[in-house]
Amino acid sequence: MTTGSENGGAGVVLGPAQYGKAEVRLLHVDRAGPRHGITDLNVSITLAGDMAETYLTGDNAKVLTTDAQKNTVYALARQSGVTPVEEFGLRLARHFAAVPAVDRAQVRVEQYGWRRIDAGGAPHPHSFERLAGTRVASVHVRAGGGTEVVAGVDDLVLLKSSGSEFQGFLADPYTTLEPTQDRILATAVRGHWRYAGTEDAWDASFTGARAALVEAFAATHSRSLQQTLYAMGEAVLAACPEVSEARFSLPNKHHFLVDLAPFGLDNPGEVFYAADRPYGLIEGTVGRAGAPPGDAGHQW
Repeated sequence: MTTGSENGGAGVVLGPAQYGKAEVRLLHVDRAGPRHGITDLNVSITLAGDMAETYLTGDNAKVLTTDAQKNTVYALARQSGVTPVEEFGLRLARHFAAVPAVDRAQVRVEQYGWRRIDAGGAPHPHSFERLAGTRVASVHVRAGGGTEVVAGVDDLVLLKSSGSEFQGFLADPYTTLEPTQDRILATAVRGHWRYAGTEDAWDASFTGARAALVEAFAATHSRSLQQTLYAMGEAVLAACPEVSEARFSLPNKHHFLVDLAPFGLDNPGEVFYAADRPYGLIEGTVGRAGAPPGDAGHQW
């Protein structure tokens, strides 16, 4: 019997394919002075290009091993540091895009936040506590030119105890939800923004964008989570002229008022239970009019 790979197809072809090393964990410690600094990263690499033979015949002559990709992460971290993470991602992606047979390289860097622990009324020089929310940077480089940088934040949990309503929605025979003029609004933000080019002030841009979206969440009287999403995107674009578009994925973390009447108690909006699933999922993109589209091969 002849297989598709042996006779050039027999009606079967290899579609889009890629490979890489996922979730390379890296802790970088800056020991330049008595006050240490730490950067906690999770790095994933994806490569694509002229690599069909390894899939079709097992010929690995054009394959850069994923072990070598892991080692490159550690070596470049030692040679040139890891901050800002967008710059580290660019260095890695450009390195991999220069490998023979690689047409495009994508590097995603997740940075877990830490801050110094206060001890005796002052920040401790080498002890830290983990912060909420994860900073992310995704860099896409094509061999021979073409670079795109996306930054953002994942799992940034926000909640407002008032200033949110939901009413006037479509009702069908299966609708049981009651309209409300005041509800808890909570979400775990996955918000990413695409840069028009490459920047020098990555940290300042990230800080400005993050602060803008958080402030918009707080300041917007929400009539829907969709409206809040748009306000957050507008705020990021207003605060960061270097950003072309912002994308958000916002799960609606529902909080339901507990019925305490069976216990002879009232509940004037004080006691809720948090339901983890199912949940509404609101997603959308806010971009500048006329901005060129992003790279279709870049996975945000």
